Amino acid sequence: MSEHHVHAVHDVDLVIREGESIGIAGESACGKSTLGLSLIRMLDGHTAETDGSIVFDGKDILQMPEPEFDDTYRWRRISMIFQGAMNSLDPVFTIHEQFAEILARHGHIGDCEELIVRAVRSVGLDEGVLAKYPHELSGGMKQRVVIAMALLLKPQFVIADEPTTALDVLVQAQIISMLKSLKEQGMSFMLITHDLAVLSEIADTIGVMYGGQIVEFGSSQEIYTNPRHPYTQGLLRSIPTLKGKPPSYIRGSPPALFGEPSGCRFADRCPHVMEQCTRSPPKFKTDTGYAMCWLEEEHDEQAGQRA
Repeated sequence: MSEHHVHAVHDVDLVIREGESIGIAGESACGKSTLGLSLIRMLDGHTAETDGSIVFDGKDILQMPEPEFDDTYRWRRISMIFQGAMNSLDPVFTIHEQFAEILARHGHIGDCEELIVRAVRSVGLDEGVLAKYPHELSGGMKQRVVIAMALLLKPQFVIADEPTTALDVLVQAQIISMLKSLKEQGMSFMLITHDLAVLSEIADTIGVMYGGQIVEFGSSQEIYTNPRHPYTQGLLRSIPTLKGKPPSYIRGSPPALFGEPSGCRFADRCPHVMEQCTRSPPKFKTDTGYAMCWLEEEHDEQAGQRA
């Protein structure tokens, strides 16, 4: 890869099962949104290069011709709640017109009024919002509209990119409650967020991203009670609590992602950095996930000695 390229997402390997919710956490510019956009194939093909495979129900959707993916998968089977609701809505069309456009684009003809009304009611909105323009709605209402649009065609898998960002605490709680309800109905979704507290309530599994890589992946319980990667440990220590030690922060800055990556990307900020960290970091697997850290080797050796 040329030194002028940004390696935004690298070596991500995930399995998301039917009815499972997965959380993706990490600081800004770590590749979370790029990962989500890759899954729905919405990266700009003129500026982004993709490699690998994305297998959905046994088919590699990354290799599909764009018209086939657009007609068969995008929004019908995979949809996305985009970050920043106002940026997702067209300011010159009413909410109803924007719902109708989605349905028309995907082959729905005739009277779709009942389908549209049911969609807005499913997210706790009155059908009166359909006659309004985006600027006439509050932030929370716009976010609900975007969620309703993502669910309009009843997809199997939904990618939610920061769905509670910039919303007040009450509206955040309502959105979280809505996502929990979707989970109970058996929908699979990926929740991308900075907020680890939100993930603790919703996600079955969590992937912690740093520098374009998922450096730790495991069940929610394992991530919160036994974090193995120093970056994950640092994130959890930064969360304020009512008891115990005051929150701490991770020193330093995120890595530059130009050129081919080498070694552990967290090495410059890690309090446990070792000589082998400058080489390609390993991926030590556990029963439920993995951690890309040489400390895992020491952990395994100590466990073997105790046995």
